[in-house]
Amino acid sequence: MRIGMGYDIHRLVAGRKLVLGGIVIPFEKGLWGHSDADVLVHAVIDALLGAAGLGDIGQHFPDTAPEFKDISSLKLLSKTYEMINGKGFTVQNIDATIFAEAPKLYHYKAAMQKNIAQAIEIKQDRVNVKATTCEGLGTVGKGEGLAAQCIALLK
Repeated sequence: MRIGMGYDIHRLVAGRKLVLGGIVIPFEKGLWGHSDADVLVHAVIDALLGAAGLGDIGQHFPDTAPEFKDISSLKLLSKTYEMINGKGFTVQNIDATIFAEAPKLYHYKAAMQKNIAQAIEIKQDRVNVKATTCEGLGTVGKGEGLAAQCIALLK
């Protein structure tokens, strides 16, 4: 068994879609980034890569590479799954937390779990997504950005 932890944070800006777990969330701002800036999926990718001893997201999907410009992070997650599967690992479970003051994410969590599970070819009940606020503290608490962290278990 191998465990990995991933974390990501992105700034909220006007003029971008807010994508979390592959779902476009209605909101007045979106996350700034080279890809779709999906902090949840980026944290999952880093957790999986870490557990497999394969480095990090920037190593495999650099923000300087034109082929990753505006790409769906779910596509990057599928590529990550292929890498870890190629090393003989299977994903046992994913546990992730999104940190956001707004918008409220309760109604989107099941769809996020489904998207992540499909991308890494596991049952949806092996993916858990939680959301919490930062009680007004820090960058996330002030509404300047969103963050996510994830723990992944591989066998």
